[in-house]
Amino acid sequence: MRIAVVSDTHGHVGATTAAVRLLAGLKVAAVVHCGDIGSPAIIPLFSGWPGHFVFGNVDQNEGELARAIVQAGQVCHGRFGKLKLAGRAIAVLHSDDRDLFDETVNSGEWDLVCYGHTHVAEQYRVGRTLVLNPGALFRATPHTLAVVDLATLKATHLTVE
Repeated sequence: MRIAVVSDTHGHVGATTAAVRLLAGLKVAAVVHCGDIGSPAIIPLFSGWPGHFVFGNVDQNEGELARAIVQAGQVCHGRFGKLKLAGRAIAVLHSDDRDLFDETVNSGEWDLVCYGHTHVAEQYRVGRTLVLNPGALFRATPHTLAVVDLATLKATHLTVE
């Protein structure tokens, strides 16, 4: 199973639409959004896949976003997501709460920790845990996302044109 990981759309429909076009050809089974969604208009763009969303520090309209996520048939995890996909334990958070982020990464209970906030694409390991920031779909150069093969726990960053 392959999943897409995105973050920091900041309500920018154009950049997010470009990411969705890229994802359409990649055969991903689900999309995980690591926060700073920015606008309810972003949520239905990911309707082609099961979606999991967390809130970031600029998501001041959490109630409105949560309603849009539920209306789109997606899953709203609030500020912290706990997922089990293809037998993998996955944590999703924005990482603006540095203590929670460090605790999550160092806990040893997750196969994959997905986060955003920094707008910098990166991946590294802490013990058995793959720690992954897909980068940002807005307010970053270049715009990036990540695709993770859950069987091998290998992630690839892709540039969105």
